[in-house]
Amino acid sequence: MNCPKCQLEQNDENRECARCGLIFSRYKPLDYHEILKSSYSNESEKLSQSKHFSDYMLHTKDNVQAVYFAGRLILFVFLLIWSAKFLLCSIESNYVGKSFMHLVNLPFHEAGHIAFIFTGSVMHSLGGSLGQIIMPLVCMLVLLIKTRDTFGASIALWWTGESILDIAPYIDDARTLSLRLLGGNTGASAPYGFHDWNFILTELNLLKYDHLIARITEASGKFVIVISLIWALVLLAGQFKKLNSN
Repeated sequence: MNCPKCQLEQNDENRECARCGLIFSRYKPLDYHEILKSSYSNESEKLSQSKHFSDYMLHTKDNVQAVYFAGRLILFVFLLIWSAKFLLCSIESNYVGKSFMHLVNLPFHEAGHIAFIFTGSVMHSLGGSLGQIIMPLVCMLVLLIKTRDTFGASIALWWTGESILDIAPYIDDARTLSLRLLGGNTGASAPYGFHDWNFILTELNLLKYDHLIARITEASGKFVIVISLIWALVLLAGQFKKLNSN
């Protein structure tokens, strides 16, 4: 017989090839048909999962009422124009800190301090920033999973991005300590620990990186805002098609 691997002719009684050492009993030829079938099945499964995720995130009700669609469209246009100011503003201008949304974020910031009060001094200080990010994220998840209001979830994601952006000037002020804090004091005139990010970065020996961390936070917030607007726009396009079909 011939070795199926190296084609050396040898005795039929041989258990392994005299040249390449192939053990004949363990040899199994490749079934390219099965390989291609398995590969195709895996790709189909991935495409199916991707489509399922897309359908889940872009879900809209079959009956879209004109009055609700108009309200969503007006809200989207308003947020689109307002977002332009957030996206174009610099950290130094602190536009986000002077906006109405800062007042919306503030109660959740303070509630975050209370929620993390027993987690250590650094986490207690960080809890304020975490609180104002966690709350809009919770709203997004409830709207997306519980009520299946995907457009509402996209707006909550916009709020999340704005809230992240709202933190950037605070981080950037960690060494300057010139921002007015709750109560009217600046970080420079307040006791150590009153300015959250001065305390956090000092305790973690990262104070010299405050501007870098602030820029990363700013970019992250703006990115989330853009993603939320794209999501909302795609949802509105889908709702408009269903509106026309009614």
